[in-house]
Amino acid sequence: MTAGGAIFARLKRLGVDYVFCNSGTDFPPIIEGLAEAAAKDIDLPQAIVIPHEHAALGMAHGYYQATGKAQAVMLHTNVGLANGAAGAINAAHDNVPVLLMSGRTPVTEQDHFGSRTVPIGWGQEMRDQTALVREATKWDYELKFAEQIVELLDRASAIANSTPKGPVYLSLPRETLCDDVDPASLEAEPCMAPATSAARSSDIDLLAKMIAEAQNPVIFSQRGTGTQAGFEALTKLVEDWALPVNMYWAQSPAIPTRHPMNVGADPAPWVAESDLIITIDALAPWMPDIHKPQPGAKIAHIGPNPIFSRTPVRNFHSHLSLPGETTETILALAAALAPLRKQNLDRINTRSVAIQQRTAARHQAVEAAAARGNKAPMSKLWVSKCVSEAIGRSGKKASITSELGCPLDPINIDHFNGYRQEPHSGGLGYGLPAALGIQLAEPETLVFATMGDGSYIFANPTACHQIAEALHLPVITCVLNNEEWGAVRHSVTGLYPDGYAAKANTMPLTALTPSPDFTKTAQASRAHVETVVDGKDLPAALDRAIEVATKERRQVLLDIKIDSEKT
Repeated sequence: MTAGGAIFARLKRLGVDYVFCNSGTDFPPIIEGLAEAAAKDIDLPQAIVIPHEHAALGMAHGYYQATGKAQAVMLHTNVGLANGAAGAINAAHDNVPVLLMSGRTPVTEQDHFGSRTVPIGWGQEMRDQTALVREATKWDYELKFAEQIVELLDRASAIANSTPKGPVYLSLPRETLCDDVDPASLEAEPCMAPATSAARSSDIDLLAKMIAEAQNPVIFSQRGTGTQAGFEALTKLVEDWALPVNMYWAQSPAIPTRHPMNVGADPAPWVAESDLIITIDALAPWMPDIHKPQPGAKIAHIGPNPIFSRTPVRNFHSHLSLPGETTETILALAAALAPLRKQNLDRINTRSVAIQQRTAARHQAVEAAAARGNKAPMSKLWVSKCVSEAIGRSGKKASITSELGCPLDPINIDHFNGYRQEPHSGGLGYGLPAALGIQLAEPETLVFATMGDGSYIFANPTACHQIAEALHLPVITCVLNNEEWGAVRHSVTGLYPDGYAAKANTMPLTALTPSPDFTKTAQASRAHVETVVDGKDLPAALDRAIEVATKERRQVLLDIKIDSEKT
């Protein structure tokens, strides 16, 4: 078997289901190997043609979020890797393990099988191709000899899946891919196991003691709990101990959104009042320039990398840092707290009543604000409320990705992976490909991809809709269209509330006008499409979308007109 095909055989042995591929002139030995394996009935991961590299990374990202299984991405030399770099940055931020590979243009000009045969062999040569993604990967290397495939892929997989997880990169020169490999060597057991770190038991006990003694503890969570088991364990823990959970800029909810301990996304009162602050996998749990913990407050950080060591500047105070997979830390903490609960019941009950009163008032305020957005054009909150209620009417399990799309507050989420917001790394174009990856992993789940119009453009939508049609992925795409980069405008008005830009009729460098007819883009791939202008028409449009997605197994796009002022 060619080394190009042997890579796929070894990936299968490592548990990879899919290789998301964007091919080029470096791929002949890979394509030959795939054809040979098919002819000989050799079981390989499914190689999928992905017509844009950023979509390939996004799908691997979403597939992992749905399954907890690392997938592989194979791109074309330096230019393909450059197009995928933003996706690698997103995966690194989210601790998503991806086995990222790209070909390397032939290093020989002649007299070697696989040498350069087209002019781009010279044009795509780089001294350091890996530099394009080195800062976003945990490990990188270049395949020197075909016989290294087993040991290098085993090492790459082990490092990617070790705590904290993240992408790795392997460069693949074409001449090496053209060499032959004995297929029998590819069946060996993986030679290296991932390393999973865990917090010290003494630190778990210390944090349990701090929680038991605190008068006003609070939890800040951004990236969720890591697994359904962690979601359930934290839900019970915060209920048993009356621990309010603040989800400021949450990428994934840590507990059900309607839980009485979910206190929303405003960090201000909870930072100021709390004598114990616990962050769970939170890069920026509050804004240090605005929110100040009270003097003497104790702060503990939990997560795969609780001090975020790959982030150059992040100086949130930490009296106690507990590294390890989030679920395992939560389970250990719950066990340590169990024998301490009985003697603290009075304080827990008093705190629970007070928090639930605040939570109920907050929920009523969110509902009222969402209802006010039922206009033409409508508000984002109204869209969120309508999506949530449409899911409820369908009776189906659902998963929502939001990239500057549907806000979390009005949505009823009661399970892990029910909602994913864009990574804080800001590599736009994540939401739609990630939704495709989730749908690929969970064919029966109702999957919504919600995003702003700017984010939709960044997603390379022509490529994404082609993928959805080719793979029969009935994702419902909701474009919340305000004809601008709303995040940029709000950032400007936040910094200069009374400045010239805020007062200008048209703020510079933010408008996306005239708005394209996004329905035409999706319609080119035979999607069901609708444009929705008035909020009162949205519930029926969503019901029709769900009907098409579930009965016809066909993708949908709704171009939803929103008001930038009614977020």
